[in-house]
Amino acid sequence: MQTSDIIKSGITYIEQNLKTDIAAEELANMAGYSVWHYHRLFVKVTGMSVSAYIGKLRLNRALSEIAGGRRAIDVALEYGFDTYAGFYKAFVRMYGGSPKNYLSKSEVSVMFTEKELREILANWDVQQDLLILDIYTMDGTKVSGNVWSIGEDYILKTGSREGILANLKVAKVLAAQGFVASTPVPTKYGEEYLDRGQIVVLTRGIKGNPLSKSDRFGESCREFGKKYGESIAQLHRALTVIESEIQPNEQNLYTHVTEWALLEVRKQNIQFNMGLPDTFFEDYINNFSILFDKLPKQLVHRDPNPSNILFDGGEVTGFIDFDLSERNVRLWDPCYCATGILSEWRGVDDIYEKWPDVLEGIIRGYDNVNPLTFEEKQAVFYVICSIQMICIAYFEGVDKYKELAKTSREMLQFIWENEMHIRKILA
Repeated sequence: MQTSDIIKSGITYIEQNLKTDIAAEELANMAGYSVWHYHRLFVKVTGMSVSAYIGKLRLNRALSEIAGGRRAIDVALEYGFDTYAGFYKAFVRMYGGSPKNYLSKSEVSVMFTEKELREILANWDVQQDLLILDIYTMDGTKVSGNVWSIGEDYILKTGSREGILANLKVAKVLAAQGFVASTPVPTKYGEEYLDRGQIVVLTRGIKGNPLSKSDRFGESCREFGKKYGESIAQLHRALTVIESEIQPNEQNLYTHVTEWALLEVRKQNIQFNMGLPDTFFEDYINNFSILFDKLPKQLVHRDPNPSNILFDGGEVTGFIDFDLSERNVRLWDPCYCATGILSEWRGVDDIYEKWPDVLEGIIRGYDNVNPLTFEEKQAVFYVICSIQMICIAYFEGVDKYKELAKTSREMLQFIWENEMHIRKILA
């Protein structure tokens, strides 16, 4: 049997026996392997350990039954938790908030079991016994709760109607321009997506994976930063060509920050003793206003975090998830990529300090392909601060994202403390 078939058999067994005690030893014996070898294969295919996978699946299934109206305590006990408190703590560790708060959020998608996903997949003319797995980065971090890999060639995704349709529109026109993009696979009925109240789409996967932390944070971090920057600039060239076809919403970054995010950060600066001086806010308001109108604006990806940029053989192969695409300052994307990498370095002092090297690589890589204007080079610090202030204001307002708000505050403090270093990069 192929490795994927062996693990698929184990996952099917887990699905069917989720309310009983399941151990890696049991699955290994069924496959005829040692526990060590089976565990290694399981991690390779699923991106996580056997116990972590079972725990994750139990929480997902339990949440689905609670959402269906069953009593939480009854469901928790059925899925192997000794007490509701034990279930509650495990849930908070995985989802960052209580089950009640998680289910009350309008952006939360329906939780699907594998059986339900296979019923959905039957609407496409593809092999029906392909392995269905959650998607994780190479570091073991779950990319999303509503996207799955289907075999080696497809991605199944659900979410907001607006986001999915925007993503499809961008992907199709990018592909028409010869840019690698995850285009939709038509259903058996010739439609681009399945509409079940919540849109579900099957797309062709792009070869590659998000770059591992060991590469992003290693000795070649500046060189990989350059590749991020160059690839974003190449994407921007393609997006410029198709912008008139997309007709994206436009974001006025300066207004968005000064009329909302900055005001919230000023409050949190006092509440959490961040230590930002009044001059930080005054400088942003006064000097960024002078630069902002001169900054080139275009259709941007909007969310080019490291999980949405795929590499293969050390080279960028493509971008995924254009759900949030909008017209904004073009600096947003390279700066957002840099802050996305910084967020993963928080608290690791010997690595954290290397971040300016990554930022320099990204900005110089972008400049090599799409030369930056004088005003853009002056505005990099302000755009990075804009991103962090928006993150701080948004995350603090959502219960399950409080920890991300704390991370974003620490990042802004670090960025402010390294202002001169950041400005010197572009001198």
